[in-house]
Amino acid sequence: MQPLRIRRLLQISAITLCGLLLAAIVSTGWTQAVLLVGSACLGVSFLSAWWQRPLLAAYLLLWPMALMLTALALVSGGIRDLAVVGYPGVLVFAAILGSRNLFLFLLSFIILAAAAMGYGSMQGWLIPYIPDDSWRHVLYVSLILSITGFSVLLMAQDLHRSLRALQAENKRVRATQQQLQRLAMHDKLTDLPNRSLCEDLFRTMQQQCLQQHQRLAMLFLDLDNFKPVNDALGHAAGDLLLQQLTKRLQSELSKHDVLCRFGGDEFMVLCPADANDSTLADLAARLLQQTTQPFTLMQTKVEVSGSIGIVIVPTDGIEFHVLCRKVDLAMHNAKSEGRNTWRFYNEAMDQANTDKFNLLQRIRDALKNNEFKLYYQPKICLKQEAVLGAEALLRWPQPDGSFINPADVIELAERSGLILELGSWVLQQACSDCQYWQQQGFPAVKVAVNLSPIQFRDGRLEQTVLTALRHSGLAPEALELELTESLLIDNSDFVQQQLARLGALGITFAIDDFGTGYSNLSYLRQFNASSLKVDKSFISSLSVSLRDKPLVRAIIQLAKSLELTTVAEGVEDTATFTMLQQLGCDAAQGYLWSPAVPAEQFIQYLQCKR
Repeated sequence: MQPLRIRRLLQISAITLCGLLLAAIVSTGWTQAVLLVGSACLGVSFLSAWWQRPLLAAYLLLWPMALMLTALALVSGGIRDLAVVGYPGVLVFAAILGSRNLFLFLLSFIILAAAAMGYGSMQGWLIPYIPDDSWRHVLYVSLILSITGFSVLLMAQDLHRSLRALQAENKRVRATQQQLQRLAMHDKLTDLPNRSLCEDLFRTMQQQCLQQHQRLAMLFLDLDNFKPVNDALGHAAGDLLLQQLTKRLQSELSKHDVLCRFGGDEFMVLCPADANDSTLADLAARLLQQTTQPFTLMQTKVEVSGSIGIVIVPTDGIEFHVLCRKVDLAMHNAKSEGRNTWRFYNEAMDQANTDKFNLLQRIRDALKNNEFKLYYQPKICLKQEAVLGAEALLRWPQPDGSFINPADVIELAERSGLILELGSWVLQQACSDCQYWQQQGFPAVKVAVNLSPIQFRDGRLEQTVLTALRHSGLAPEALELELTESLLIDNSDFVQQQLARLGALGITFAIDDFGTGYSNLSYLRQFNASSLKVDKSFISSLSVSLRDKPLVRAIIQLAKSLELTTVAEGVEDTATFTMLQQLGCDAAQGYLWSPAVPAEQFIQYLQCKR
């Protein structure tokens, strides 16, 4: 803007200076003198503009012009003189090229000058002199109109260009706003409506279906095993898979259906539905079939699957966020039942979820109120039938004498992270109880505590164990930690380092439920286990069926070759006990000797076996 203003000042100053000089040439006397003084001021204005002083140049251009026109009017025709014709041009230039103050000062001056000349003429103080028409006056008028017209033309062109630029900018702004609005409502990768727009479309389709007496179905698709694609091939491959899947899914939908990307590998389908659920089941099957077809990503063949949850409006609800929660429950139910399938929502799913939530709150309260108890099941040496120790088992007794299933408690505790607090309490209580047994005259009795893989991943297990041993005074050799094979599969240096440091203290390790998992021999060498616990699923039918006998024999022989002791779980009869002795099993536990009992009853059991 500033360069354009300077350029216009230079142009107007130059053209006006030329006009004044031409008028001065044909003028005489006082008029010529005024025109020459005005020309000199215009020359200074031109130089000021040249030196990048636009405001000064505007003052030097317009004030001398206003004064010059006033002087010419005073020495000639007064308010009726030709010079007055130049006043409007001065005001236009001041408004565009000058400043607000300059315009107001010039307007005030011109009004006062015109009023003074008019009043002077009416009072006889100023006697107008109206010269006869001549070519010189024609030249004056032509110069004034030409200079004013040329200058106005320049500034009008500037105004038109500014208006066109403003219109173009407005057009770009509107286009940008539309693009931003689309980006805010559409997924950038697939160009599908996103979650926010999905909610708006849901409301619109809900009203349409209500008017047409139809149901509205929501199908929520979540891919199975999508993360390994990103991990193995990179996120670019994962993005390509989602783009290809979008086209496949759209090919199965009608023009009335809407496909949305909820985020990540989740898609939502909104579709009007009739009263027949089989139509929706057929659509879900077709969508899953498109999902399971192989994808070619970066010259690599990739196969995935999906799980779909389905809810119906208004049967399952009418609120979008409530329905999203329910359809998510149905989808996870499909995953838990084998994946690559679909499930319609039902209230039992919600009830199960509510029950888990309520149980989790009760677990939190039970930890605070010290409601959990440890029960101990004796571990018996099969050769001497002596008590070697006991396995600590978590119990949650209820006021009516019943017990909450420990597996449910541990599962929820692991999901919520409460297993860290619960596991710490179990370690401390078990070590304290074992130390008490030893003080009562049973120094050889050990205690075994089950550990969750989450306790290892937390990184504070070693400190938790050391704290439990220090507070109880129990020797590390009297503590055995039972590990699941799922932990051993996590073959990370972090886990190995923790096990190595705990083993260096004298703590021993047992592999729990051996034979039900991967049973990889390399794990046994790397994690320095001292015993294998044979799962009770192989032991319970040992005396009535010969099917499991070869497997149990193989496990026992394997353990002996690795210099590990074997412990059989779930021994309930003498026949099983005798067969385990014959197979060379080292120890066992089960109802044949004792169920898990409270700590005070276990000490009584030890005293009876002395």
